[in-house]
This record gives sequence, C-alpha cells and structure tokens, in this order.
Amino acid sequence: MFEILMGVPEMKEFWDGLKARKKQNQLSGDEKELFKKFGKAIQFLAADPRHRGLQTHEIEDLTRRYGQKVFQSYLGQGKHAYRMFWVYGPNRKQITIIGLEPHPEDAKSGAYDRIKLSDLPNL
Repeated sequence: MFEILMGVPEMKEFWDGLKARKKQNQLSGDEKELFKKFGKAIQFLAADPRHRGLQTHEIEDLTRRYGQKVFQSYLGQGKHAYRMFWVYGPNRKQITIIGLEPHPEDAKSGAYDRIKLSDLPNL
C-alpha cells in the first residue's frame, strides 16, 4: 500500500475544500460525482498505481517540465471524466497527487503546458 499525499498548495487546498463541503452536505451535483470518482481513484492508486481501471501512463512532456516522472491516471469516462497527475514520493511508499484536470485534454500541440502542477509537500 502507498500513502497518498496531496501536492501543495493547490491540490491540498482543493481536496480539503471538497472534503469540507462534503461533510457539510454542500456539494453540487458535479462535485458529488467528482468526489466519488476522485475517492475511488485514490483507493486504487494506494493499492496499486498500475490498477487497470486507472489506465496509468507517463506523460513525458510533464516529466521534462517537473523534473521527475509524472504519471497520468483517468477518473471515469465521458462528459465528466478527469485526469489525475501524480508522482512517486517524496518518500518511499508515498505518492503525491500534483494535478487534476477535466478530460479530454485539448488535442493541440502543447496541451500539457497549461496544466498547473502542485509541489511535493515538505515532510
């Protein structure tokens, strides 16, 4: 099992806010769907980063930009699909989610340039 961390500051703030709104029963319909998909993806990622349902693969453009291997995994399909970006670390048996974007991405060249990636947390 891997410990799943959220990148700072963006992913941590996003996930903490989503969890807080869920606890207060204040999620919109789309947010409820995202919470469900994201939570399921986190469970799969913790158990097996190569889980078949995640369709994980490296994104070389982001690897070059970030300075370490960046992987993309899918959250659902169709209209409300997302893609999650993550890296191994900062420590052994840890994975840090550094980005989350709606899918499908723009097919144009340089589509990954616009993706905002969070930093690894300082532990």
